[in-house]
Amino acid sequence: MARTKNIEAHCSFCNAVTKMELSGDSTLNSSDNKKWAKCKKCKQTSLIQLEEPGKEVKITDENIDSADFSTYSPQKTFGIGEAIYHEGWDDFGIVVSKNVLSNGKGSVLVKFQKLGQKQLLETIKQPIEAR
Repeated sequence: MARTKNIEAHCSFCNAVTKMELSGDSTLNSSDNKKWAKCKKCKQTSLIQLEEPGKEVKITDENIDSADFSTYSPQKTFGIGEAIYHEGWDDFGIVVSKNVLSNGKGSVLVKFQKLGQKQLLETIKQPIEAR
């Protein structure tokens, strides 16, 4: 019986970091790191970008300068690479990627020092309807 390779990756259908089973390479380009992966939670298959081992963001005190971070709030917008502080979790993190949810709201994937990767909402201001 063939052994399957499982990884943890962000599923765009579940909108969470879940365990995924790698099922094959992308036929688009042999030089890219895209693979087909099946989510163990929702059973959807999607094309994911595997990260290079050298490109992983290491969070250290040097990366997060105490004067150069934003306090997290769902009403704020954050940029990739921006350092944030989450008051509820008492943890510092760096924004790794940004996504747009199906309802049009934004989300950011943040790598925290203590908690690891977490997906947070951003810019959840409701548009004011004109009457």
